[in-house]
Amino acid sequence: MSGLGGPDGLLGPADIRELAAALGVRPTKQRGQNFVIDANTVRRIVRTAEVRPDDVVVEIGPGLGSLTLALLEAADRVTAVEIDDVLAGALPATIEARMPARAGRFSLVHSDAMRVQELPGPAPTALVANLPYNVAVPVLLHMLERFPTIERTLVMVQAEVADRLAAAPGSKVYGVPSVKANWYADVKRAGAIGRTVFWPAPNVDSGLVSLVRRAEPVKTTASRTEVFAVVDAAFAQRRKTLRAALAGWAGSAPAAEGALVAAGVSPQARGEALTVEEFARIAESKGAGA
Repeated sequence: MSGLGGPDGLLGPADIRELAAALGVRPTKQRGQNFVIDANTVRRIVRTAEVRPDDVVVEIGPGLGSLTLALLEAADRVTAVEIDDVLAGALPATIEARMPARAGRFSLVHSDAMRVQELPGPAPTALVANLPYNVAVPVLLHMLERFPTIERTLVMVQAEVADRLAAAPGSKVYGVPSVKANWYADVKRAGAIGRTVFWPAPNVDSGLVSLVRRAEPVKTTASRTEVFAVVDAAFAQRRKTLRAALAGWAGSAPAAEGALVAAGVSPQARGEALTVEEFARIAESKGAGA
């Protein structure tokens, strides 16, 4: 496999290792860093994300820039959010060196993605990222909440997390991430990624997840916070019936039963059987039958 990035400026395996060595970067488990070293994989991610020439893409955790360069080829603009001091310091120079004609279309935000409240330039229309495994779900949910203009998202995450995010009610892995992601978007698995395209190779497989923002928000008079409180309570003790699991949330088991009956949900059901719309109806019904 040639290490040359090729005429298009994308990074190959040797480029990644050379950049890392020059910067003294050792990928850390603490930050869940696994750098993509395969140009075909980043092209596939951009293709699967359906990045368009008018898109303003936000990328979380760009690392050494492999995916960033591929996104810059396809999108109108790319804003990358990087927490690591060394990586954040080096990325603009990498973009300038490898894709000078597009450098003016790139912005860097040196920050923890969980703390980002605004982004420079036009509002983002898409989110594409190889998310660090340890913070993938909270970062994804934060970005979808904070930036409602993001219409399409494609994230690469640990395969197990991908399964959870895309799970349907009734599935064994359906849980808090599934319901909360579905509050914002239609979610589906969009492919698998092998271990060998990363450096260092992780000891788990990865998966792509596509999230297309709902054209119509969930119809409810309850707030997102109120609905998510029900979801958290329902899955905190997932083996229990909802009557028991929601007792703390409602104030008592009979109060939980009142809310469930008012919402048209069986008190004997469990959280893993419910859609996001049913959780919203329960949130609306708090205090019913009290």
